[in-house]
Amino acid sequence: MAETLRNTDDGHQNGRQDSGRPDVRQGRAPRDEARLWAELVATARRTVADGLVVGTSGNVSARVGDLVLVTPSGVPYDRLTPDDITGVDLTGRQVLGTLTPTSELPMHLAVYRTTDARAVVHTHAVHATAVSTLVSELPPVHYMTAALGGPVRVAPYAAYGSDELAGNMLRALTGRSGCLLRNHGTITYGATLGQAYDRTAQLEWMCRLWLTASSVPGLTPSLLTEAQLAEAGERLKGYGQRR
Repeated sequence: MAETLRNTDDGHQNGRQDSGRPDVRQGRAPRDEARLWAELVATARRTVADGLVVGTSGNVSARVGDLVLVTPSGVPYDRLTPDDITGVDLTGRQVLGTLTPTSELPMHLAVYRTTDARAVVHTHAVHATAVSTLVSELPPVHYMTAALGGPVRVAPYAAYGSDELAGNMLRALTGRSGCLLRNHGTITYGATLGQAYDRTAQLEWMCRLWLTASSVPGLTPSLLTEAQLAEAGERLKGYGQRR
């Protein structure tokens, strides 16, 4: 990111950037960008409504061409308006808006540079974060594990907003569309904001399921085999309505 500003414990800054900053496009966004921004804000608000984040923790982004729209730093999602649209290019240079992008921008950009993702959702979901402190991989307790590419790995801890965290995340995401971040939260990606969000919600649900099952004294949860996950993965490819 271009500036170093004082961060909160979640790495988010409050306030707006200097509106005179060069190379930053202001004013009304093109229709497609405006529509995607509205969907992005709605997704970010949903993470709060569904209890996946608290306050301004977590962040959401979406890619259109070489532009990445991203939630700004330290601004409550219910206060975001169409005029608050915030965008960067794939190098992280701000090209749209005047609000400081999220401090977790390195993670988002790393995903876009190395995958075919068009949307990324990062949360501090309680059950998923709890699991991230206990294991190096979420045990496959449910067939929806296959929807994320296989057993979900935990990326080693690194400071928020750092290139080290982005690198740890990418290794944990190898062959996966989501991972846990140790002592931090979750990150998932997808072809759409809806898909990325659904994967986040499923990951939190599976973490809650495993914590619940593993807490029963004297009993150990049964886990799915690789063959069972592979079969589920094939079935999931044809799931839903075909158009």
